[in-house]
Formats: sequence, C-alpha cells, structure tokens
Amino acid sequence: MNITKKQQVTMAAIVAAGLVGSAAVLWRSQSVAPADQAEAHEEQEKPLGKGEGAHQDEHIVKLSAEQQNTAGIKVEKVGAGSLQAGDDFSGEIRFNDDRTAHVVPRLSGVAESVQANLGQQVRRGQVLAVIASTSLSEQRSELMTAQRRQEAAAATYEREKKLWQEKISAEQDYLQAQTALREANIAVDNARQKLAAIGATSSASSLNRFEVKAPFDGTVVEKHLSAGEAIKDDASIFTVSDLRSVWAEFAVAPKDLAIVRVGQKVVVSSSAFDEKVQGVISYVGSLLGEQTRTARARVTLSNPQGAWRPGLFVTVRVLGAEQPVPVVVAAEAIQTIDNQATVFKVVSGGFQAVAVRTGRSDDKHVEVLEGLKAGDQIASGNTFVLKSELGKANAEHED
Repeated sequence: MNITKKQQVTMAAIVAAGLVGSAAVLWRSQSVAPADQAEAHEEQEKPLGKGEGAHQDEHIVKLSAEQQNTAGIKVEKVGAGSLQAGDDFSGEIRFNDDRTAHVVPRLSGVAESVQANLGQQVRRGQVLAVIASTSLSEQRSELMTAQRRQEAAAATYEREKKLWQEKISAEQDYLQAQTALREANIAVDNARQKLAAIGATSSASSLNRFEVKAPFDGTVVEKHLSAGEAIKDDASIFTVSDLRSVWAEFAVAPKDLAIVRVGQKVVVSSSAFDEKVQGVISYVGSLLGEQTRTARARVTLSNPQGAWRPGLFVTVRVLGAEQPVPVVVAAEAIQTIDNQATVFKVVSGGFQAVAVRTGRSDDKHVEVLEGLKAGDQIASGNTFVLKSELGKANAEHED
C-alpha cells in the first residue's frame, strides 16, 4: 500500500505524542514515590507513637498529693510479715441452750391473763402470765391448815411443859405435846416446800392465783398461751432466751477433726452483713451423727447488739498457726482488674496498676509471690478509688 506524504507526517506526530506522554508518566511516578513513602512511614510510626508509652499511661492513675489525701488513699511499704491461714466451715447461729429456758407452769389451770408478748424484753422475776389453778388452791389450804395445827400444838406444848415443871401433870403428857409440836412443824415445812417446788408463794390475794415469772433477763422468743386457755402442768407456754450470748454451730467431717479442737480461735462472718466477730471453740462432739457422719462443733459468741440472730447462716474460719512470709500486703490493697489480681504501685505523679500473683491469705493480709518486692510502696487503703479512676481513664482513651 502506498503511503502519502501527508499520512507519514500524521503518523510521526502520533508516535512523538506517545513518547512525550510516557516520559511524563515516568517522571510523575519518580517524583511522587518519596512523598508516598514518607506518608506511609508516618502511618507506620503513628501506632508506635501511641504504643508502649500510651499503653503504659493507660495503667497509671495520676493524682496529686492533695487529691490523694482527699480520697483517703493510704500508702504503705511492702515487706515481710506473717499470715494466720484458716479453714472455712459452714455454720448456723443458734440459741445458747445454757441461757435459754422453756417456761412451764408446773401445775394445771386456766390462763387468767397473759402479759408477755412475743419478742418482748423481760427482766428476771417479771410476771409473764397469771393462771387460776385448783391444785394450787388445795396446796395453799394445806399449808394454812398445817400452820393452824402448828399454832395449837405450840400452845399445848407450852401448857404441858409448865404443868410438868410445876409437878402438876405427868411427864408423859409433856412428851406427847412435844411430839405433836414437832409433827406440826414438819407438816408446815412440807406444805411450804410443795409450794416452793412449783414457784408459788405461800400467800396471795387469791388462793388459786399463780404468777408465771421470767427466770432471767432475756427475750420472749416463743409464746404458746392465750387468755382463757386451759393448760397442763408440763406445757411449754413461753421460751425465754438471753440473746446477748449465742452459739455458732458447724459440722466437722472426720478428716477435719485433727484441725478443729477446743480452745482454737475462730472468726465468724456472714454474707448478710460485713461485721465479723472473733471467738473460741468451746465444744467439739465426741460422737459422729448417725445420718450426717459429722461431729458438731460450737463457738460461744458475745452478742450485745443482737446482730447475730438465731437461724443466720455463717462461715466459721478456724485459724491455724501463724506462718512467716517474705512479701505480704493488706487484703484491701488487692483489686481484681481484667480477672487479674492487681495492686497500685507508687510512681512519680500517681499510681501504676501492677499485676501480681498471690499465694496464701487470711482475713487481713495476702502473700504476694510475683510482681512486687520488699521495699516497694503501694496503695493499701481505698484502692477501689484508684480502680474506678483507672477504668474512667481507659474508657476516655478508647473514645
């Protein structure tokens, strides 16, 4: 095919334009690459810029000395100490049987009035109820009859004694009068003892009136009597207990009998409130229950405020011997953060959260196996404030 001159010129122009475009593209790529590489380098450095230093800042709570004092944060130096580890047993608060009485009337009758109410505080000798009893009327009548016979026998004895001394009557009459007086005295004493056995007085405004009284200071914890109710002589009509002293009872398996002994110190606590009380084991059963196959152990607790109520479930920690440990911290210094035991170590300008591995513990102290060394200073009180502040700081950082 023949190409004209005009066509040759057009083709040459197209080739030249293509060469110029290729050169421009190559030059642009070479000039832009360093800038793109610098930008990419900056993008890579940004996470590093927030990395270790920022991650470390996330675990530091910055507080001034004034803020620390306001929050009540206590600081102590870590060092060696001792722990008194213990074993926990589930127990229950019960009435102190030595200070609990089941009040029975000891004679049959009908309740004229009931003055004590359930839950009422009563004093020793306070009247709980009044009972009308025919048997009491008979006993008081017996005493009165014996007293009249005693008076007559005493008068006869004095008369016979005087006549015998004056040689008017025989000695035999005098001796008979003396014997009769002695029998009358015995009858009076016997009638009085019968009344004393049931707790009744020898005199009253009514012969059949019997007052049921509180045996000691305490609280009416059970009441089984109403006015007008007929009762038997052995019926338990009231239960009075001195709740200022209670028992904490717990079951001891045979394998634990070696560590639970009379005289050991214990700490009794309840999940119902934060109060704890110390005591001493006062009794460990010598026999195992036929069904439970456990022995019963008991701690007598002082309960002046009535906080330890019978029926309350408790945990009894039987304390062992004290054991020395190289690094120990206060129990309240430990906080759980991300399922890890953590303490707040004193650093410049605040506190740093440090994960630790703990060991043995008691109610007051915890052994630290890893994460701290003797001489470190940590927050030991109100550390929940630091945990809260750390959570806030992390949340703001994530936002």
